[in-house]
Amino acid sequence: MSKKTIGYIITALLVGTLIFIMVENSVGQKKSVEVPSTQDSQENALLEEEGLEQYSLAPDFTLETLAGETVTLSELKGKKVILNFWATWCPPCKAEMPHMESFYSKLTDEDQVELIAVNVTESERRGIGEVEKFVASYELSFPIPLDKTAEVTHAYGVFSMPTTYIIDTEGRIAQKVIGPVDEKTLNELIDSMD
Repeated sequence: MSKKTIGYIITALLVGTLIFIMVENSVGQKKSVEVPSTQDSQENALLEEEGLEQYSLAPDFTLETLAGETVTLSELKGKKVILNFWATWCPPCKAEMPHMESFYSKLTDEDQVELIAVNVTESERRGIGEVEKFVASYELSFPIPLDKTAEVTHAYGVFSMPTTYIIDTEGRIAQKVIGPVDEKTLNELIDSMD
């Protein structure tokens, strides 16, 4: 056999293999079919569900704050809520706290905005004493609910800290931010809900 003939045979085998692979891939794919839906009734049902998707109802909770008061999310309906999850050992949390305090200190009753910074107390190595020390050193004046069992943290699917949810006046999730926020970002997030 000549080199030319061997080249043709190899080329034919390669082309055949490629065609076989393409046919296998196209046969294995399923075609998507659009199913007509009764969208209005489905959308209305979904609107009432609790969840973490944008525009779903934020999971309700009641937690005791560091000051010994209780915070219940559903009681804040009618206000825009910044719901932040943090821990004392988290460097980005430390970076955002002065911004959060500055933002909070400028709020008035007319703003109808509440800042709730949930401490994931279950993750604190030295417990509540460490949280108290942290809050005092940063001179934080906003409510610090303590999630001692991490139940609320898990309900919100928080895996990295800080994580911040922006909740609208109807109690629905408007935004989610993973990572630290600054004062400018907090103002923009709240303004985007007007």
